[in-house]
Amino acid sequence: MRYELYYWPDIPGRGEFIRLALEAGGADYIDVGNSTEPGYGVEAVTAWLDGSMTDYPPLAPPFLKAGKEVISHVANILLYLGPRLKLVSDDKVYQFWAHSLQLTITDFVAEAHDVHHPMGPELYFEDQEAEAIRRADNFIANRLPKFFHYFERIIDKNPDSPVYLVGKRLSYVDLSLFHMVQGLRYAFPNAMAALETDIPKVIALHDHVLELPLISEYLASERRLPFSEQGLFRCYPQLDRPKN
Repeated sequence: MRYELYYWPDIPGRGEFIRLALEAGGADYIDVGNSTEPGYGVEAVTAWLDGSMTDYPPLAPPFLKAGKEVISHVANILLYLGPRLKLVSDDKVYQFWAHSLQLTITDFVAEAHDVHHPMGPELYFEDQEAEAIRRADNFIANRLPKFFHYFERIIDKNPDSPVYLVGKRLSYVDLSLFHMVQGLRYAFPNAMAALETDIPKVIALHDHVLELPLISEYLASERRLPFSEQGLFRCYPQLDRPKN
């Protein structure tokens, strides 16, 4: 099957969590929003959002078309793809545990995004900078360590592996946590540098994923979109902690 990933062009965004799973699973897929093939591109993404293509339209990307199935939301898509790409065990207990962890990452993503847009996405960053600075102070002091310390404990408690979050082998949640480290290093380089000594297992997982052949090849390719101040993770120096 050739999967179709629908997401906005030019930014990693939430679509990147799906791309990493597709790449690590060796899947045949097309990144619709970034494709120059006839019939694809951003117009093909927006065509699904008004209800003319399906009776069950998604509110927004990312969504995945797999044959006749159209699945929206990152955690739902990964719940679907995980067993098909061998990125989670066939055991339902592991599948629901991985899904729970992915939903926690969904919360983490939302909080990271809302640092630079605390008053809402309709306003420019410059229109809410004072509120963003206040939100960043709390995020760096409390929420950033809370989430990463949680995942550090999960790796430590995994009875099946000293490296992975779920089971004995790589799962899609490992890939998502890898991307959180990458994105937050971009957005908050000083805060992350100060925190990383406290989360050695998370960083070891990140480094392990970084060296996987399929992921390494993907990261070096043009398919990997760069972070920028148009995406989910944004680097505004005034929101980061001072450099030591």
